[in-house]
Amino acid sequence: MRIDAHQHLWAFDEGEYAWIVEAGLDGLRRDFLGPDLDAVLEAHGIDGSVAVQARQTEEETRFLLESAREHPRILGVVGWVDLADEPAREGALDRFGADPRLVGVRHVVQDEPEGFLDDAAFRAGVARLGARGLVYDLLVYERQLEEALRFVDALPADLPVVLDHIAKPRIADGALEPWRERFRDLARRPNVTCKVSGLVTEADHAAWTEDGLRPYLDVALEAFGPGRLMFGSDWPVATLAATYGRWLGVVEAWAAPLSEEERAALFGGTAARVYGVGG
Repeated sequence: MRIDAHQHLWAFDEGEYAWIVEAGLDGLRRDFLGPDLDAVLEAHGIDGSVAVQARQTEEETRFLLESAREHPRILGVVGWVDLADEPAREGALDRFGADPRLVGVRHVVQDEPEGFLDDAAFRAGVARLGARGLVYDLLVYERQLEEALRFVDALPADLPVVLDHIAKPRIADGALEPWRERFRDLARRPNVTCKVSGLVTEADHAAWTEDGLRPYLDVALEAFGPGRLMFGSDWPVATLAATYGRWLGVVEAWAAPLSEEERAALFGGTAARVYGVGG
């Protein structure tokens, strides 16, 4: 089964998606809903996907779970709950947890101030996810990797953590360091896996090249190995810089030298194992 491990859905509203408006991302100022996703997955031979939150509200989690019930290609949902507030967190997880499509939780840490991942209440909330059979998706920029290392080391060693977008290195600047060193360090934690996603939007949207992305892809492969990487499109956000097919083609060409078993892990097996979907 071929799985896209990272995509989004939304019914666009300027107030709800201020991050789109404030950044001037005009190409995203429209609805991207279940039928749109079904069409793009069908067109590119992808059997299913994991839908990931784009708003910090419980309504977002509810919306994604409803979308998954209506569109079976959505195999799992990484939603949002208030992880730092114990009563709110446990109440939300009680309400949503009965739905087997809820496979993980994410917080948009990239937008938080320095030190956010050091917060004891937030760490305690993330640590509780394992008991619920849930994964934590970690979304950070390169500059937050040292903080992310402390965070992961403070969590239970058996809690699955999925690093989104290879930690958003400064691809547009052509910079590998200090991202490479810190990224490799995080990869040494065996409970962490990584999504090969989001690279084109960290590059120059109009002028990126496959050759410019390859050093970052190669570091990801060297650090995590093919068995701990998962393909993600970051659709529709990635459409700011590439069509779905172009990004998929880049990853397929890069992965061509891998064995059939290794490619199967990258394009579905790892996501199925870590998120418990597609069975």
